[in-house]
This record gives sequence, structure tokens and C-alpha cells, in this order.
Amino acid sequence: MTRRKFSREFKIEAVRLVTDRGVAVAQAARDLDVAESVLRRWMRELTATPATAFPGNGQMRADLAEIAA
Repeated sequence: MTRRKFSREFKIEAVRLVTDRGVAVAQAARDLDVAESVLRRWMRELTATPATAFPGNGQMRADLAEIAA
């Protein structure tokens, strides 16, 4: 099975579908043809703040910090 690649822009728009437009995560995942767990992971990654970044990270990646700002 080939792993699908998604652009950063696609991930951002997918997260905005849930956060800005109020679409349920499960419905958005079905509409976008991605696993719900994948969409939830993108949401955690793209909405992280320095305080909620993954433990052991020390800080957010520069691209995620830019999105959060």
C-alpha cells in the first residue's frame, strides 16, 4: 500500500473545515477521504501552542508556530 502525501495547504484547510466551519471531525474526515485519526492528528499538530506542543519537543516546529500565530 502506498502512503498518501498531503500538502500543508490541504491539511490547513482540513483543520479549518472543523475549527472555523463547525463540521464534525468524523464528517470532515469522510468528506475528505482521510482517516478520522489522521485528521485529529493534523488538528493537534496545527493548533498546538508552545505550552501544548508534544512533550519532549521543547518547542514547536517553526512551520507549526507560524500557523499558530
